[in-house]
Amino acid sequence: MKPAQLFALIVGVLYLGIGVMGFVPGLVSHSATMPGYVEAVGSHGGFGYLLGLFPINTAHNIVHLLVGVVGILTSIALDSARYFSGLLAVFYGLLTIMGLIPVANTTFGLIPIYGNDVWLHAGTTLLAIYFGFIATPNLRDQLVKEAKSKQQEASQSS
Repeated sequence: MKPAQLFALIVGVLYLGIGVMGFVPGLVSHSATMPGYVEAVGSHGGFGYLLGLFPINTAHNIVHLLVGVVGILTSIALDSARYFSGLLAVFYGLLTIMGLIPVANTTFGLIPIYGNDVWLHAGTTLLAIYFGFIATPNLRDQLVKEAKSKQQEASQSS
């Protein structure tokens, strides 16, 4: 298993676990007061703090479950794992920036992405950038290697 595939698998398992944990009542603390802007903008069903640290709601948990499942499924092949890592870098990079902007840190009333979520998303982004765009072997090298081996097989069989 290549590093990008292992990364996709680990991220998939972690985010799937985080998504499941968000639905376990004992792991989610519900504060007596919800931030005013969270309540004012809409979707606060299931709002709470996972492990007392990370603001979540039902929609947030579903996103984590989806990222987890996709990560696990894409870990099967290098090209899909690299593609997943690249898209994950863009997606979580955008969420990191949005989490720092007060008007956007609830994804316009749908999902809370402020506070400690910013650091989680930033860390995910940095790792995904590495495994999506920098880690070797890259897809071009793999394709060239496969093409050369096919040429060698064809020349040996003729």
